[in-house]
Amino acid sequence: MVTFLSGGTGTPKLLDGAAAAFSPEETTVVANTGDDIELGGLFVSPDVDTLLFQGGGILDRETWWGIEDDTHRTNSALADIASAAGLPEGPQYLPEEKQTEGRQLANWRRFSGIAEFMTIGDRDRAVHITRTSLLDEGKTLSEATQRLADAFGVTIDLLPMSDDPVASLVHTDEGMMHFQEYWVAHRGAPTVETVEFRGSSDAEPAPGVLEALDDTVVIGPSNPVTSIGPMLALPGVADALAETTVVAVSPFLGDDAFSGPAGDLMAAVDAEPSTEGLASVYPFVDAFVIDEDDAAFDRPTIRTDIRIDDSEDAARVARAVADAIERVRSHD
Repeated sequence: MVTFLSGGTGTPKLLDGAAAAFSPEETTVVANTGDDIELGGLFVSPDVDTLLFQGGGILDRETWWGIEDDTHRTNSALADIASAAGLPEGPQYLPEEKQTEGRQLANWRRFSGIAEFMTIGDRDRAVHITRTSLLDEGKTLSEATQRLADAFGVTIDLLPMSDDPVASLVHTDEGMMHFQEYWVAHRGAPTVETVEFRGSSDAEPAPGVLEALDDTVVIGPSNPVTSIGPMLALPGVADALAETTVVAVSPFLGDDAFSGPAGDLMAAVDAEPSTEGLASVYPFVDAFVIDEDDAAFDRPTIRTDIRIDDSEDAARVARAVADAIERVRSHD
């Protein structure tokens, strides 16, 4: 049995080849929900959805989000209406008193649907409508995720990290903003000062998460701060990881992140934005899989070409992960 911690695009890319080393029937994936937002009244869970669409064979692998060949008529119509009505564009938070009204949410996760700042496809939107309706019926996020995973034919066990609200908030030189606002609307341009996981201290890991962490854990090449950090902020998670075998795949090639704002965010939390810096943000990791051109540091390492452009690359890295797990076990 093996459990992957997943967020963003890094770990899903690894999962494209994970079956080369790990049986899907014995694989659990815990997904980051710190990126979740409400947009126009719909509950959007981007990192969960990437795994749903990947498992269902419909993921857009050009973007690694959304559904392949989806249409965007509703999104375009919203922009047209806003323009004609003279309504503002860009991220617009609902008023503070509305942030926690009704369904319990962390502050600063609720956005107006006027001129949506995120591009949501029409089939993608159907998933958000279904999820939101299940939540409104009283289902938990875990229960809603399971129903959707069954609908998409997902063969791994997929768990959201928590049923409780956690919001990844980025404090920048332009003010505080939700991670989605920082990355999608502003393209990561503002200077990051610090990162906050609002609600994490009051949240609980979702049912099955801590039990899944009793198994060997793999952290894929996801952003350590905003893709994996929200999970580590949940009560009990870091302690559980300290007690089990953990292997992490570096999201860096030398000092360069594969994609996204990992480097800027690592620097903001006083961690060196490089493979070597992972040791400070992942003190519980027993072994790392790093690029063949990276220098070794004071943790057991397996080297391979860790760039993942297709499923064959992913399979190569997955086999390196299996080698790292075996190395740790052989030294226990």
